[in-house]
Amino acid sequence: MSLKMGTREVNDIIIIDLSGQITLGEASAAIRDEVRDQLGSKFSKILLNLADVTYIDSAGLGELTAAYTSVRNRGGELKLLNLTKRVRDLMQITKLYTVFDVYDDEKKAAASFGA
Repeated sequence: MSLKMGTREVNDIIIIDLSGQITLGEASAAIRDEVRDQLGSKFSKILLNLADVTYIDSAGLGELTAAYTSVRNRGGELKLLNLTKRVRDLMQITKLYTVFDVYDDEKKAAASFGA
């Protein structure tokens, strides 16, 4: 199963809904390109919704980390929403859970960006 991606805007926040597998190759490149495009469109508040992500490999984790760094370097914020148990466990094992702001509720995640 490949990665499917949809974007929506809520106030001045871009929510990127991801579905499928985040793996080495096209999937991780697609995330990189989408985040870069949103930053180029002047959106600096990005929320990645991982509710429908069934699998993520080390390259996928690396891409999430790279996206986080890119957004931060441009003065923005990138946060994660709705981690599945499998993704949450992997993030905890790799200690990446302490790097990202992670939310289970979209409204709380959006509110965390502030005005």
